[in-house]
Order: sequence, then structure tokens, then C-alpha cells
Amino acid sequence: MLAMIQSGAVLGVDAYPVDVEVDLGRGMMVFSTVGLPSSAVSEAKTRVKSALVNSDLSFPQRRVVVNLAPAHIKKDGTAFDLPIALGILVANDQCPARAFDETLVVGELSLDGRLRAVRGILPLAAWAKQNGIKRILVPEKNGEEAAAVEGIEVWVARDLAEVVLVALNQLPQRLVDKTDFELTEINLTNTAIDLADVKGQEGARRALEIAAAGGHNMLMLGPPGSGKTMLARRLPTIAPPLSFDERLESSIISSIAGLLKPDEPLIQQRPFRSPHHTLSQVALAGGGPQCRPGEVSLAHNGVLFLDELPEFKRAALEVLRQPLEDGQIVIARAARSLLYPARFMLVAAMNPCPCGYFGSHQRECTCNPERIRRYLQRISGPLLDRIDLQVAVEAVDPRDLRHRADGESSAVIRKRVMLARDIQRERLIDADIHANGQLRSREIKKYCILDRESEALFSHAMEQMKLSARAHDRILKVARTIADLHSSPNIEAVHIAEAIQYRQLDRVWTKGAA
Repeated sequence: MLAMIQSGAVLGVDAYPVDVEVDLGRGMMVFSTVGLPSSAVSEAKTRVKSALVNSDLSFPQRRVVVNLAPAHIKKDGTAFDLPIALGILVANDQCPARAFDETLVVGELSLDGRLRAVRGILPLAAWAKQNGIKRILVPEKNGEEAAAVEGIEVWVARDLAEVVLVALNQLPQRLVDKTDFELTEINLTNTAIDLADVKGQEGARRALEIAAAGGHNMLMLGPPGSGKTMLARRLPTIAPPLSFDERLESSIISSIAGLLKPDEPLIQQRPFRSPHHTLSQVALAGGGPQCRPGEVSLAHNGVLFLDELPEFKRAALEVLRQPLEDGQIVIARAARSLLYPARFMLVAAMNPCPCGYFGSHQRECTCNPERIRRYLQRISGPLLDRIDLQVAVEAVDPRDLRHRADGESSAVIRKRVMLARDIQRERLIDADIHANGQLRSREIKKYCILDRESEALFSHAMEQMKLSARAHDRILKVARTIADLHSSPNIEAVHIAEAIQYRQLDRVWTKGAA
């Protein structure tokens, strides 16, 4: 007796179909699973057998063979528990096969038959819709997540017994009502942090606005307590709202990582990831035994904030080179090679020296030149070149913290940022990019044209500061964003001059490394 239940799995960020084939044959009572199962999948036989018995369903006294096709891809996770159990019931004539026609089935079983939530439901539901599958059967706690995908029915169940009763027409299917996932203004402003909380720091606030308007990377250099972390955490509050496609992309990555909240099936706000400096290279880039997405992918369409940048391991920081250039990262292993999206705004913060007070007007630096040189050399030149905005952040006078008026709110700044993004979106309508921070060489040549005055100023700065070719492109991209914020069709000398100011820390690096 043979049965087949349609299921699926996720490889990288992409879902693929898995046919769960169950054969009940004569011979010794052996339960075997083939098709390159991982240990978690092989252990399903224990969970499935106990779940069937504890749900008052009989386990067949036969040889049970489960095949997970295609057999050349290694299967991992616990989502095959439910389709295996249903395949056994169908093959044993305890459940009608037609009940699961045009249905993708996923779910983990408890020993008592309850269904537990699993990871990766969102990409599986999206794949099912794209391939014309009518419905998806998931655990109750995964229902809202699957319902985020329009055009497919979501059948939820609390336990195995409920699924069987529905299949036998003794209970009605419980289908999840579709929710309107459009982003509203309430979603955008419902936050406990606001840029108005920051006192002073006009230069850093301006740089933050430019970074949000063009999707640029940013480095803040300043003494402890100057507000670098406070500023970084407010960048998402002035960034444009996520489009539906961006929300879906980021939510799929969070679903695979198991980070989606049950009451928020689609991410509302731009991701903000702030890993500790002790994280490993694999944790940052992704990978490991199960090739999970790393911090660079979890920050996709959002912000990756690295505080105390020189304290991160050098090997981990060098991982950032590829995603900062390409917006994606390749995880290559002996058995497989996976591509994860990783287009994010990098915001880094650091002290100017080990003690933190090199160049400060408030306290004297206790570091000698050699210590400063070694400290600054922890950040490689190629990585520094990939950061568009370098900003010096001075400590605010304590009296200003009490008496200075609040600055502009995030909502006011966001309106200017969104206007600049609209200009960029219209300009780049025929390209596969959406912001100035993503401009490539051909777009820079086309959209970052300088007049004679701007060209003379730019050439002089490049020669005096001895900037690299990559820094040359970064300055032009930042100048293009500044012009867009001013609604200027052309890059003028004043825009170039401001963009050059955000490379001034290159001189500090040269002085400290000398």
C-alpha cells in the first residue's frame, strides 16, 4: 500500500517541493526513512508513532518505508512529521487521500499529537501560491504567517486528531481569514524612539538624514557618551517605509531564522540588527551546519549597527566586503552553495583611540601614537573605503542636555527623505536599484555629472586627500543624494563640498596610522 503527501522545505531563502512517499509492505516491523534525512528527520519515526497512538489512531503492524523525494537534497528540520503521519494513515486506509489533494502539508508533532510551529512557513506558502497549489496545511501558530501570502487558502489545525476528523468530513476545515497587510501611518509612528530625543549633534543628524535618503553606509567616530548609539538606533525612524516586496523579503529571512513574531506575520519596521562585537564570522555572514542566515541577511532592507567597530574580529569584518558591494552574500560549503540577500545600511561607531579621547576637548588622551596606530589599523582600508559617510561626533555639553530645545522629529525628517527617495526611484525606474547608495559605475557616469566648478573642486580634494577610486565614487553618490534632498537636478559645487566633508576622517586615519 502506497501513499504520497505533498510537502516542502527551504534551502537558503528558496522553498522547494518534497514528496513524502509512504509504503506499507510485508515483513518485519521496521520504520525506515530514506532520501538523505538529517538526524532530526530520522527521529520523526518516534514522534510520529507516539502521536498516532496517543491520538487514538492505530500504527500499522507492517514494514514502513518513508521516502523524501528528491533524494539528492539533504532534508533537515521537523516539518515532515505531519506529512509522514498523514501518509501512513492514508496508506493504511484510515484517512482518505483526496482530503489532501492540492494541499501542501507541514508541521511538527508532539508525542501527544499536538502540532508545533515550524520555521520557514512564509517562503513555503509563497512557493505554493506560485506553483498553483490551492491550500497549505500548517500548525495553528503558523496560520497568520502563512496568511500573509495572498491567493492561497490556509488550513490550520491544533493537533493530528483534528486533521483526521476534517479529512473524514466530521469537522469543517478551519481556514484563516486573510488580513490586510498594508502599512499604515500608525505602524510608522508607533515607536518609542524619535530623533527629537537627540540634543545638539547637528552635523551627525544631517549625516543621518543623508544616509537614510540615499541608503548610504555611515561611520561615527567620537568619544564615549557622545550619542553614537542613540543616533544609530534612530536611523530606521527616518528611513522610508518598507514596500510590500521589501516586507515580504525581510519577513522570509526572519521566518527561516525563526524570528517572526506570531502577531506580526509580516515585518512592519525596517530591521535593526545590533550584534555584540564577540560574534563569530559565521554568525555575521551566515552558514553553520544548517546554513542559517547571518546578521548581514537578517538586516536586509534595514540597518546593521556595529558598535565598537575595532573590537570586532578582523576576519568577521572582512566578510562585510561582498554584501556592501553586491547586496548579497554567498555561503559556499563542500555540500552546497547558498545565496542570501544582504542589502543593508551599515552604521558603525567607534572611539578614536583605545581610551576614547584622542582629539577630544573635554578630556586628555592617555594613548601614545603607537597604540592609536594599532587601534585604527584594526579597520582595513578596503572596508573603510566602502563606508560613504564618516562623521565626527563630539560630546554634548551637559548643560545643553537639560536646556536645549528638541530638534526636528523623525516624522518631519522622514518626509524630506521620502521626497528624495521618490526622485531617485523615478530616475532609476529602468534599473534594478532604488537608491543612490546602490549606484554602480555606469549609473554614476550617467547621473553624477559635474559642471566645471564642481569638477575643479572635486579634483583638488581628491589630489590633496589622496583618496582611492572607491572613495571617488562614494563622494559622487553622496553628492547626488545631497542634491536630491535639495530637489536639485544637477550636482553643484556646494553639494560636492558637503560630500567631501564626510571623508575628512580619512585624514585622521592617515595621521593615526602614521
